[in-house]
Amino acid sequence: MRSLISCISVGVCLVAASYAQPYLPVPGNLKAEGVPPVPLSLVETLAQYNESRTAVLQDWHPLNREILITTRFGDVAQVHRVGMPMGARTQLTFFPERVSGARYRPKTGDAFLFSKDTGGGEWYQIFLYDGATGQSRMLTDGKSRNIADRWSTSGRLISFSSTKRNRRDLDIYVMDPSDPQSTRMVLEVEGGGWAAVDWSPDDRTLLVGEYKSVNETHLYLVDVASGKKEPLTPPGERAAYSSAAFSKDGKGIYVATDKESEFHRLAYLDLASRKLIFLRPDLKWDVSSIALSADGRFLAYTLNENGAESLHIMDLSNRRELRIPQLALGGIGSVRWHANSRELGFSLASAKSPADVYSIDVTKRTLERWTRSETGGLNPEAFLEPELIQWKSFDGRMISGFLYPAARKFSGPRPVIIDIHGGPEGQSTAGFRGRTNFYMNELGVAVIYPNVRGSTGYGKSFLNLDNGYQREDSVKDVGALLDWIVTRPDLDSKRVMVTGGSYGGYMTLASMTHFNERLRCAVDIVGISNWVTFLTRTEAYRRDLRRVEYGDERDPKMKEFLVKVSPLTGVSKITKPMFIVQGKNDPRVPYTESEQMVAAIRANGGPVWYLLAEDEGHGFAKKRNADFQFAATVMFVKKYLLE
Repeated sequence: MRSLISCISVGVCLVAASYAQPYLPVPGNLKAEGVPPVPLSLVETLAQYNESRTAVLQDWHPLNREILITTRFGDVAQVHRVGMPMGARTQLTFFPERVSGARYRPKTGDAFLFSKDTGGGEWYQIFLYDGATGQSRMLTDGKSRNIADRWSTSGRLISFSSTKRNRRDLDIYVMDPSDPQSTRMVLEVEGGGWAAVDWSPDDRTLLVGEYKSVNETHLYLVDVASGKKEPLTPPGERAAYSSAAFSKDGKGIYVATDKESEFHRLAYLDLASRKLIFLRPDLKWDVSSIALSADGRFLAYTLNENGAESLHIMDLSNRRELRIPQLALGGIGSVRWHANSRELGFSLASAKSPADVYSIDVTKRTLERWTRSETGGLNPEAFLEPELIQWKSFDGRMISGFLYPAARKFSGPRPVIIDIHGGPEGQSTAGFRGRTNFYMNELGVAVIYPNVRGSTGYGKSFLNLDNGYQREDSVKDVGALLDWIVTRPDLDSKRVMVTGGSYGGYMTLASMTHFNERLRCAVDIVGISNWVTFLTRTEAYRRDLRRVEYGDERDPKMKEFLVKVSPLTGVSKITKPMFIVQGKNDPRVPYTESEQMVAAIRANGGPVWYLLAEDEGHGFAKKRNADFQFAATVMFVKKYLLE
């Protein structure tokens, strides 16, 4: 009897304790300094906005009408198979870390390659999934960075880039995946921008690209047997090439290039004459991707039109465009042809839909949807379309961006969040905004995504406007945006927050040092605080690539300038609340960039929240971490932007 009473008493105490504990425990892998406890009631409020997911096309099965996608049902994205349009998503990989890049073995489809890293450190390893056994095995050494894995045309070999030799330079290797011991280096290089982008139809030659900067790429033919390298582009030429692919007969290469143009245009490079033929010389926007059908007849490509992508298919027999179904305005990616050369698959995201997979049958001109990703039970049709906006900057140049308005139920001038993309060679597009919809729908906050100078998609001259000593001109574009907000009666210029990740994190910190009095608060995610410490500590394989964009800190004059424009130098000007978020394993922007900024703000007596994840890298990929970060950010916004 006493035992029963004791059990009942303990049970009552436990229940009472659970009701008495209204806060979400901080996950053990997170360090939260200055962040108030997160109420469980807030977690419940945010739940639906945390449960949207995406589906990204990875590959078609070469024989069957089925696809591989990546989507998340647990903590991170995994590979799933979809056997028919709108069929069940069958999970194939089960790892605590996210996976990506799943590609079937050509001809048979009996296996597929995929990549995975650990803790966000980006030291990717290549794995082979055996379709017969359902087992995966690692093909690479478990230590180096291994990227750009590609099956040969026959499916007998794979190529990949690896830092195996010295953890810095991305040499080119080939391997028979049935025997990882067969791995051999085909090309030894210097630099972190090398990758084999395609195999010749006879498996004898690799098309290799050397990325030196966003403005300069070089192409080579590399003999797989001998390693002999033959340049296809003039040495020292300042032109960019992307999305290159061998023609069906191996006599030429289809490519997108900005040679002799502001924009990347569709072109064919004849290998015998080295003559470059432009297939659509009239295009006034960037070709962002290309995909050649297996029979060599059709070339699909996407155009980036002012931050929204359009899909096009050219019949190469007559260079005419096919009529295809109209698609929603948004972002298009992962464009893949089925081996039947009739069906083209792709992922599409719009303001009203997260990324999902679709296909077009070019013979029937029909569109089919393969996946319908959940939005946490929320009606995606209720999400508002963005407004394309423009404003004049300090030098008279027009800058553009997207304004996502607050829900119509809110009246009066609305608070504003300015969210700046990373890169800087990147672009904010008219896509799905996931958790951010909470700010518009539930808090009545308008969100602006600016594409400041240095963004891609607006021509190479615009892309170069923030290089080197022009670094702070992009910050001035944000100042001009603040002026523009004043002119909008629907926006509250006295309640503005700035945020961004990576380079957008730098822009956030720099905006606070320049416009502290005009901003209420800021959220910096994995941002650069000191250009010199960043350039000396970022991983070796990417250091020289970043010096091209930002400047070489080894030059005394440039070092002096970089120190001058670093947010850490102007930290005394920041008096408004800051929230800084960082992954401990970040190889791009080391966590020390955030830690030194936090310490400096605190030394000045400024209010700062700090969230560090021990198991993340360049941003939070794990859902449990991202959910906590979002809840903490919502609290920050409520406290400092809305009150």
